[in-house]
Amino acid sequence: MIARSVLGRLISPRVVLFFGEPFFWLLGRRGKERHTEFPRHKRVLVVRLDEIGDAVMTTPFLRELRHNLPEASITLVVKPSIRNLVELCPYVNEVLTYDRGDSRYWGPLQGSWRALRLAYQHLWTRHFDLVVVPRWEIELHHHSLVAYLSGAPGRVGYSQDRVEHGGRFSRRFDPLFTHLLTDHTLKHEVERGLEVIRFLGGVTRDDRLELWVGEEDEFFAEEFLRSHGARFDDTLIAVGPGAGIQRRMWPIANFVELGAWLRRSYQGRLVVLGGMGEESLGEELQRQLGDMVVNAVGRATLRQTAALLKRCRLYVGNDAGPMHLAAAAGVPVIEISCHPPDGSPLHVNSPGRFGPWRVPHVVLRPETARDACSEGCTSHEAHCILAITVEQVIEAVAKEVSRQTCTVLRR
Repeated sequence: MIARSVLGRLISPRVVLFFGEPFFWLLGRRGKERHTEFPRHKRVLVVRLDEIGDAVMTTPFLRELRHNLPEASITLVVKPSIRNLVELCPYVNEVLTYDRGDSRYWGPLQGSWRALRLAYQHLWTRHFDLVVVPRWEIELHHHSLVAYLSGAPGRVGYSQDRVEHGGRFSRRFDPLFTHLLTDHTLKHEVERGLEVIRFLGGVTRDDRLELWVGEEDEFFAEEFLRSHGARFDDTLIAVGPGAGIQRRMWPIANFVELGAWLRRSYQGRLVVLGGMGEESLGEELQRQLGDMVVNAVGRATLRQTAALLKRCRLYVGNDAGPMHLAAAAGVPVIEISCHPPDGSPLHVNSPGRFGPWRVPHVVLRPETARDACSEGCTSHEAHCILAITVEQVIEAVAKEVSRQTCTVLRR
């Protein structure tokens, strides 16, 4: 911990600026007027280094950015694990990846070195006019550093002033930007991305999410379902039992009970979704529920997962990447959230910021925070989310299936 703290201070924004500004002056990347108006920009870099759901919620931003800059060259930087999801995006010219590494002790140094290497190998030669970080949250992924090291004279992002993390407020990385948005009101993350477009003088026309899948992904979905005995007229219910954080995970035993009810009530099939490292969840559901389970956990890419979701009637699961993929695919969502209504609306677990976007949905939440939790659930294990019962989820699923049935009959 001491080593990480010392390294973090050595690679502080003040140090980066001390060495970086003279260097970029020598490269001719400083001293120019820092315009942010859209018509002036021909080469734009977008930095989005967080998770699946964040990338999905950025899709309206990318579309509206292209609408406002039809002739510009737009480069998107993402984590390597996200590349598959965005590499067919029609609104960017290229996709680059940045991996900050996972060294426990040398993380700050390793990440900074990799950011510098990315800049040297790929960013400096592109001479970006503008770099945009459409992220409102505490800096955890080196967005700010990658943005600064790009060398772009104009760097736009959200101020961290008054953004709370660990009980403290931080604006540490603000100096690495030339233009900052400051907004402490509750907004969905989709809206925050579009607000950046408007800040830059652009217009926004459409806030729908998008997914970009190829023919090979659609073929995979068809063959995967067929190989598991799924028929065209089966009631396919997608479930997402995993999450990046344990406190967001509803117990797997509850999903088993939900699956047994779905089999009795609708002869439904569960399409279980999740990423690498979550395979045990799919295996447990398969062991408990047998051949009603179509286990895709760790067996499908992000685009293939999206193609599977398009064939499902409903998504039931935790606040995680598959939930946002479902919303982007137009699939109704029942979210099982650990965040209580009396928690902070700006919390990282808040459905007000990260809930399903523009699809029919129900968010099931604990009535109130439990024990020591107040602003939001702080446990390392499932805690507040345990207050959500199987009966509540069953009731929400039954209502949604009934709604869909009535809609079909009215047609």
